[in-house]
Amino acid sequence: MSINFKKFSPRPGIVNKQGRLPDPSELVCVEVPKVFDQCLIKRCLVYGEGPDTNTTDCELRSNPLKDPKRYIGSRDFNVKLISVEEIPNNGNPDFKKIILSYMISFYADYIDADGITKSELYEINRTDTIGKFYCPDSIAQISASCIHGNHDKDLDCNILKLEMVADALAGELLTDEGGNDVLDITLGYYIIVKCELVVQLLIPTYDYCPVPGEPCAEEEPEDVCVQFENAPVPKFYPDQNLRPLFSESDDDYEDDDYKDNN
Repeated sequence: MSINFKKFSPRPGIVNKQGRLPDPSELVCVEVPKVFDQCLIKRCLVYGEGPDTNTTDCELRSNPLKDPKRYIGSRDFNVKLISVEEIPNNGNPDFKKIILSYMISFYADYIDADGITKSELYEINRTDTIGKFYCPDSIAQISASCIHGNHDKDLDCNILKLEMVADALAGELLTDEGGNDVLDITLGYYIIVKCELVVQLLIPTYDYCPVPGEPCAEEEPEDVCVQFENAPVPKFYPDQNLRPLFSESDDDYEDDDYKDNN
């Protein structure tokens, strides 16, 4: 069924129904980073002396602490790509062996004997190898110039990017061999390694995004009792795990009772 574009208000949102959008107004060419390959690095690391392994890291032990009493938690996880070494594959130069060096940093909080919260900075340096990664080089060489400036610059179209989700799974206060109080952290993290290349893509659009109709407003603090009075009554029971009796489209089913009676 044809959709009337005049009755359609384009805006960002979830597309949850088929056939509810009108035809796009145009096809546009955009320049964006496109992911050509990606892989997942998953590690659970504990403190261990000596060279780093897939399960241990010598930097997961703090410096000597003064009278620590209780570990609270860790925060502000960050990953920084330090260096990348690309070794071409002999059979296919578009595939490469990737050697990544990166650093994960975070703060661990603990309470000392005086009840004061203190923090310890951890910086975990890791190296991982991806044996075969599709990361082709850009065929075109690109140079850009600012319209209102006098400088030119060459652009690196090949992008290697890291995305991380990390957490401190445990923290344990111990006494090391020298009699110092230390904090050992068990670190778990997921890192997605992405190879991106800046390309031109042809996509359908509905013109430019519309200007918001409402101006930005400041939110005035509301009395907590007023918030409570206006709030809906909470659910007293959890949701039931039920499947829909019928599909979303009326054309995809017929009433079972109707079929039984006819």
